Amino acid sequence: MRTPLFVASLLGLLLSGTAAAQQADDEDVPAFDRPGLGLGTGIVPRGAMALELGLPSYTRDTDRDGVRSEQFGSDVTLRTGLAPRLELQLSGSPWQRERMRAPAEPSLRERGTGDTQIALKWLAPLRTENDRFAVLASATLARGDAAFSEGRQYALAGSWEHDFTEDLTSDLYVSHSRGDGQRSTVWSPSLSLALGPRWSAFIEAGFTHTRGEPNESVAGGGVTFLWSERIQLDASLDAGLDADSPDLQAGVGLAVYFD
Repeated sequence: MRTPLFVASLLGLLLSGTAAAQQADDEDVPAFDRPGLGLGTGIVPRGAMALELGLPSYTRDTDRDGVRSEQFGSDVTLRTGLAPRLELQLSGSPWQRERMRAPAEPSLRERGTGDTQIALKWLAPLRTENDRFAVLASATLARGDAAFSEGRQYALAGSWEHDFTEDLTSDLYVSHSRGDGQRSTVWSPSLSLALGPRWSAFIEAGFTHTRGEPNESVAGGGVTFLWSERIQLDASLDAGLDADSPDLQAGVGLAVYFD
C-alpha cells in the first residue's frame, strides 16, 4: 500500500471517527493502548473502532563507536471489536525518517515505511473487578523498507493491571517475540495516577533481552489528556539507563474512539 493512500485513508477514518465520537455513548469507551511501553487491557466493543496515532515518535541513540542515529516516525493502530472479550488490531508505520552520523563522516539519511502487523487481543474473565489480564498475539502482515523492517516476527504479550484505588493503577507487561533467527523478551512495570477528570500521568521502566545482543533498559513516563470522552492526547518520554540502550525515546499522540 502506498504511503499517501494509506495516510489519506487514515485521515478519512479520523474525521469520521471524530464526528461519531461526539454522539456515542460514553459508557462503552475502552481504555486506549497508547502511550507507554506496555499494553492496555481495554477491549473495543464489537462494531466499534479506535484509531491511535503517533504524531510523531522520536528516538535518539549513540553507540559505543560514536555513531549517532536519530529516527522520526509515525505509528498507526486501528482496533475493532470482534466479540465481548476479543478485538482485532491492524498497525503499521507508514512514515519513517532516519539520520545517522559517524565521527568525521557526513550524515546518511533514509526514508521509507515500516512493517505492518495484525494482532488479536483477548481479555481474560476474572472474578475480581480490581484486576484485569489481557493477551495480545501478533504477526507481521507485510514488511516495510529494509532500513525500517524487523523482518518476519511473531509475538505473544500479556498485561496484568491492578487497581489499588480508583485513581492509582499498576501494570506489569511481558512480551516475547521471535523471527528472522532472533528471540527477544521485554518486560515493563508501570504505575498510573489519575490527576483529575481529564489528566492522568504514569511512570514506567522497560527491560529488553535479545539473544546475542546486549540487554537494554529504559525508564520514564508520560501524561494523557482527555479532550473529550472519545478523544485523548498524550505525550511520553523514556531515557536509556546504560550505554547499550537508546539515549532517548519520546512521542506525542492522538487516540479517537468511534462507533
